[in-house]
Amino acid sequence: MKTDNFWKNKKVLITGGTSGLGLSLHRQLTDMGALTALVARKEASGVIRGDVSDKRQIHRIYAEAITELGHIDVLFNNASSLGPTPLRLLMDTDCEDFELALQTNLIGPFRLTKLVAADMILRRSGVVVNISSDAAVNAYPKWGAYAASKAALDHMTRIFQAELAETGVQFLALDPGDMNTPLHLSAIPDAEVSALNSPEDSARLILEQIAAGKFQPVRRRIR
Repeated sequence: MKTDNFWKNKKVLITGGTSGLGLSLHRQLTDMGALTALVARKEASGVIRGDVSDKRQIHRIYAEAITELGHIDVLFNNASSLGPTPLRLLMDTDCEDFELALQTNLIGPFRLTKLVAADMILRRSGVVVNISSDAAVNAYPKWGAYAASKAALDHMTRIFQAELAETGVQFLALDPGDMNTPLHLSAIPDAEVSALNSPEDSARLILEQIAAGKFQPVRRRIR
């Protein structure tokens, strides 16, 4: 089965959708005939403005997405927060910064997944994709807030998959690798850009894996 055949007419919700990986997913999905709704904190044409870290906005974000798409076949929980920047040791990290990373990278996806997956369960079809990181398994100094939130996101993915394995809804967490994105460059401003993955290549690999039905709950680095 070709990737574009799988994605044609799929209805896809992408958070963090106006730059980096989210924007690349949107562009490639659109080229393959999918319908996408994008969520972003900054106002932009055709974008659902919303912050997944704010619980007061989750129901509105979901309602606007359903109004736009009708239903959701695939959810990409892609929006992420590094926590404090410049990155800091855990002992130097303010509780509020740690909490923001958890709200954006873990609690926000949890809230949105509950809404989206409830309808997927009724239709007995759907995929929830959580964008993870190798920081979830490797102890990188100064990445503590981000890493802890992504480790929890990975395990939440496993639990959702275990609990809902018979419903027809699939859950997976994917690590797209170190990419040339605004998020990565804000973490490491002097990073060697040529050594980073392009978000376009990472998006293509992710979409190919989903189309191929590679639904192990947590896959580390995509290949």
